[in-house]
Amino acid sequence: MRFPRSWAAAAASCLPLAVLTVLSPVAAGTARAAAPVPIAAYDFEDGTAQGWTPRGSGVSVAAARDAAHSGGASLLTTGRTETWHGASITPPLEKGVTYSITAHARLAQGTPANTVALTVQRTPDGGTTTYERVGAGTVTDAAWVEISGTYSFTADSPDLQLYAESSEATAAFYLDDITITADTDPGTSGVTSDFETGTAQGWAPRASASLTVVAGQAHGGAASLLSTARSASWDGPALRVLGKMTKGSKYALSVWVRLGPDTTSGDLGLSVERGLNGTAAYDRVAAPTAITAGGWTQLKGSYTLAYDVDFLSVYVESPSGTFPFYIDDFTLSYVPAKPVQTDIPPVKDTLPFQVGAAISRAQTIGGHGELLTRHFDSVTPGNALKWDATEPREGEFTFDEADHLVAYAADHGLRFRGHTLAWHSQTPAWVFKDGDRDLTATPADKALLLGRLENHIRTVAGRYKGRIQTWDVVNEVVDENQPDGMRRSPWFQVTGYDFIRTAFRVAREVDPAAKLVINDYNTEFPRKRQALYNLVRKLKAEGVPIDAVGHQLHVNIERPPASEIEKTIETFAALGVDQQVTELDVSVYTDFVSSYTTVPEAVLAEQGHRYKEIFDVFRRQAARLSSVTVWGLADDDTWLSTFPITRLNPPLLFDDELQAKPAYWGVVDPARLPPLTRRLDAPKATVKVDAEREQQWDLLPDTPIARVGDLAARFQARWSPAGLAVWAEVDDRTCDKADTATVRLGGADRVMRRDGHAPWYRTAAVKNGYRAEALLPASAALGGRLPFELVVHDGKSGKDVSWKGELTLTAPVRLTTAAKGAPVIDGVADAAWSKAPEVTTATWIQGGPGATAKVRALWDAGHLYVLARVTDAALSEESQNAWERDSVEIFVDPGNGKTKGYDDDDGQYRVSFAGEQTVGGTFDAAGVKDNLVSAAKVVPGGYVVEASIALPTITPAQGGLLGFDVQVNDATGAARTGAVTWNDSSGRSYVSTAGWGVLELGR
Repeated sequence: MRFPRSWAAAAASCLPLAVLTVLSPVAAGTARAAAPVPIAAYDFEDGTAQGWTPRGSGVSVAAARDAAHSGGASLLTTGRTETWHGASITPPLEKGVTYSITAHARLAQGTPANTVALTVQRTPDGGTTTYERVGAGTVTDAAWVEISGTYSFTADSPDLQLYAESSEATAAFYLDDITITADTDPGTSGVTSDFETGTAQGWAPRASASLTVVAGQAHGGAASLLSTARSASWDGPALRVLGKMTKGSKYALSVWVRLGPDTTSGDLGLSVERGLNGTAAYDRVAAPTAITAGGWTQLKGSYTLAYDVDFLSVYVESPSGTFPFYIDDFTLSYVPAKPVQTDIPPVKDTLPFQVGAAISRAQTIGGHGELLTRHFDSVTPGNALKWDATEPREGEFTFDEADHLVAYAADHGLRFRGHTLAWHSQTPAWVFKDGDRDLTATPADKALLLGRLENHIRTVAGRYKGRIQTWDVVNEVVDENQPDGMRRSPWFQVTGYDFIRTAFRVAREVDPAAKLVINDYNTEFPRKRQALYNLVRKLKAEGVPIDAVGHQLHVNIERPPASEIEKTIETFAALGVDQQVTELDVSVYTDFVSSYTTVPEAVLAEQGHRYKEIFDVFRRQAARLSSVTVWGLADDDTWLSTFPITRLNPPLLFDDELQAKPAYWGVVDPARLPPLTRRLDAPKATVKVDAEREQQWDLLPDTPIARVGDLAARFQARWSPAGLAVWAEVDDRTCDKADTATVRLGGADRVMRRDGHAPWYRTAAVKNGYRAEALLPASAALGGRLPFELVVHDGKSGKDVSWKGELTLTAPVRLTTAAKGAPVIDGVADAAWSKAPEVTTATWIQGGPGATAKVRALWDAGHLYVLARVTDAALSEESQNAWERDSVEIFVDPGNGKTKGYDDDDGQYRVSFAGEQTVGGTFDAAGVKDNLVSAAKVVPGGYVVEASIALPTITPAQGGLLGFDVQVNDATGAARTGAVTWNDSSGRSYVSTAGWGVLELGR
């Protein structure tokens, strides 16, 4: 159920839940409107002092069972020798709020009557300490006396204590049933800091940093707060916000930051420190972000307080270094919760398999918990069961988070997936060390590491035997770029395959009923698919108890095709294993650098249609698929907000207000999806209409049309003055005279029959289907746009598949040839280059005219070679940025995928005129960074770049086609003033292979 904010406020201040009456949502709303808001309460029934501490030397405070105003315990203060001695606490009080504070007091037996008072000690920011009486009363040892009063303050006061004292210096007294209420709810009022008062406004250093309000440097107004003399990366400005956030509520946080004096680079992030009973924990709000030198950068994010706390602080830190920085215009604002929709179908009720979500504790409370239990029937912990969370130090196990989540799942009827027992990431460094020495592949080190693995699995999996139904036993062990397909993790380097064998053996022994999974990402890509398939087949043949294969499926709105996802499921079915989708999300980006400030509605609609086609696959493959887990509950908490860069990326079914998105409807009821206009480039070309696939159609990949039943199709289009040419390949095993492919163009339907032909089209039978090629009349010109629809009909089943959208008429895809040969890479063109055709970079994407290059290519059994002769009268490498120096960039896609992103074997290879290399690709270019060997030489009028690029993921052969382009960067001083390519006119070659030309491997 949803808890009222009054409950959340009390829980945040450590009030035991048993003493609270949990109201219904209606009653809670009434209570908030009619009654003061509970802020904190202390009844000492748990046998602790609940945060109260001694005030004064020699004083003792402790829970006592010999007296109580209610219940069975109170707080006894003894050992006093001064009237101001007593019991003290730092309550969650904020300026501008009026509080009612009530306590019940009684003297220890035999103590003469005296006055007991509640007092606040407060030090205003930049001021002197004051002592302010809240309330007082004459107290005896015969009965409990209520002491109460109201209290408020208006100045920022980071040092504030509430304490009880007595007019008799040595009197011992009891306190009980202490409550603090407010006239308004501080948990909804927010916090702002602009430093325009000339004070730090409550901000204080976390360690020894110096905080100074400075004028003349500000994001807004005239002042900001400068942090200097930081002792560590985590040292800097912090603001205590206890009481300003309540458990289960969501908050938006924002702060503007700027690098300090004499600092040219650095990363900063925004975090929360929370504590309970002296134990601290840390949560990230905004991931460390590179701060632009000379300007202000906004750090922002949302945060849901999911824990009981007695300490809460927000702070700015750097991941490394102690450089100075400014902050300004901080805001913390309450985000009102929208009711969870109850008039839409639960996701779990619409699917023929288990559906789950990855969660943390924050997703188990309030509206998040309601959304979770309404729509999902299983959960996976995002981090709580990983090695760094469960065994941070050898033999020291911590299970608080995992215990909470496992118990929550059991209490709410949710199945539980354990993630993960063995992984190369988020595993503490000690696991792979013996003291300070790294483990190596010796028998002794192997035994040590496998012993640690066995002990960890027996402890963790054994703790939850019978309560965790599925385990990701090993995670991400495959690297398709290695000859044997195995990731060179410390696990593999020390133990070979034995860590996998051991992990599965021990997990089976510990919990024979649990389903054991090998889990990996990118299994929908052919090379990764095959590498994992080979591994599972090998291990299954040895008797390793692998029950299921987990496909993570971190995909985007365009790639990979749904047909490849389906092919993966069908491929692994041959091994007789169960299959699970374990970490599904759909990024709204197709590359690793783009960013939206607001994601367009059209993109969210596209994401919805993408979810539809993916879940269409899952429904068709339900007999082979036992569960699907989305990697998160809603868009307000997703790893993609910080990976691979910090950006707005809503990849899940529900938005950041927990409301259903088009993505949800794509899964539950695609009829509710908004219409989608698809777009496709149609390059200029002349083709022969004969239903034979000529080379022109191989320059680009076919565009797939989402499968319906067993019917699927792929197509392309080209334009010329003669009209629009269309190529289609259809998968349809049932040959029927009523099978057709209809093109709708210019308001007219043109029907191609499977067994027919006409002057304008031809068809031909192929295995399990047919192909069709047509030329239709159309008014075509470069840059034009044509509404287009292709509908493929299966006469036997009556089903259709279709693609509807708009074609953009583009320039031809340039094609050149690489001759066979292997030059010496020394910056001097030897005789081998003379037989290679030469092309010129002439497509300007910036500036022009300027530096250009004449380019040739060669190839052999394992490499592509490129020679670029650059004409450039003035050479510069002044800029700190490699792309702003005079240089040549060579783009190579071994598979010619023409994708709006890079596959892991696609590369951007840059060589400057001085020979400096920089390599780009997916993530950190791990798959291609070692492929480049180059030489550069300055010559009269320019320079020469000669490069060898390894092609380990393909077997080069005559007739093969590679995606290929070359770009010349022209620098003037420290700026790039011109850039020119051979083919790609988009200016996005560095993030997308879609616009590259094509290189044919010739003789």
